[in-house]
Amino acid sequence: MPAPDRTTAHFLDIHVVQSVPFANLNRDDNNSVKTVRYGDTERTRVSSQSWKRAVREYYQDNFGEQALRTRRIGARVTRLLEEEHGWPAELAQRAGQHIAAGSSIKFETAKDSPVITTNAMVYVPETAVAELAALAAAHRTDLENAKDIKKTTDKSVLPKDAIDAILRSRNGIINLFGRMLAEVDDAGVDGAVQVAHALTTHPTDVELDYFSAVDDVTSAWGDTTGSAHMGHAEFSAGVFYRYATVDLADLARNLGDDHEAARELAAGFAEAFILSLPRAKKTATAPHTIPDLAHIAVRSDRPLSYAAAFEQPVLSRDNGGYAAASRAALARYATAANKLLAGRGTVAAAWASLEEKDLAGLGTRVDSFPDLIDTAIEAAFAPAPVKAGA
Repeated sequence: MPAPDRTTAHFLDIHVVQSVPFANLNRDDNNSVKTVRYGDTERTRVSSQSWKRAVREYYQDNFGEQALRTRRIGARVTRLLEEEHGWPAELAQRAGQHIAAGSSIKFETAKDSPVITTNAMVYVPETAVAELAALAAAHRTDLENAKDIKKTTDKSVLPKDAIDAILRSRNGIINLFGRMLAEVDDAGVDGAVQVAHALTTHPTDVELDYFSAVDDVTSAWGDTTGSAHMGHAEFSAGVFYRYATVDLADLARNLGDDHEAARELAAGFAEAFILSLPRAKKTATAPHTIPDLAHIAVRSDRPLSYAAAFEQPVLSRDNGGYAAASRAALARYATAANKLLAGRGTVAAAWASLEEKDLAGLGTRVDSFPDLIDTAIEAAFAPAPVKAGA
């Protein structure tokens, strides 16, 4: 299958409108709801980092391709050597130390802990842990004769090049989201995915929820005055606009032009982005909605966000509700934007929604999210038309 290029598909733009009830999907350092001022109104915001993590977790849970982000890679190897390979605890711990200290990444020691941490987060496939454990096993005699790593000047007995080679390994999720690891040569991966911060299509108010906890013992004794704990938490509710785009050329490049793999990853990402939800405060709010609308546009020239559709906040209907107004605003903006561009760049467009009315400007209506994804992926990876005389 030919690579996506400027004559066919280059970007997969995913637009989502989603109603979220009383929740706090993404908190700041004060446990407050994140906000943004847009169109001179305060909106609830969910950071791209938060939603990307939710997408990664959904993808890993449903499609495999487990990946690990950590500064404690040595400790993870220690655990594997102890639990699955039966190594003595002291030797497994030393092996983990030498793994962490043996790469090109600088490391730190602690007086009160035998665990060595790398200064930079490593982001590797989960399978890399087994590969590092196998490397340690191949050098078991060296490790048995070595000393523990106690200072940053101590040297590992394991081969640096071999550890670095494993840290360069990647899988589908890393090829999608990229990796920043400057300390190891050629370990960086340019992400093929771009995710915008989600924001509500309308003004929102942050609400304080006061709560108290009753002590069961004193309550059983008949002492019902006061409480064992009191506090408050912040929440909001609203209709979010979410947007992400996949650079299909970058994705194919990360995969060594394996276009079948690129097709599968793009489809998996689309599903994960549409159906994922950050998990903050989930036990207290259970805000497990599905999108009201998902629209995917396949483009040949550049990504196109529709966030500006909500620069002027949507107004609720007379009987309340922002969801229908948000869906209509998105469709109107898409129509106007594509008219202004004279249809340039649009290879295909489709949508699926709870909406009963036709949303002109969003392309072909399909019945379900799986149908939507299949339609978009087929259009995105269709062979380039053969030019006359070629």
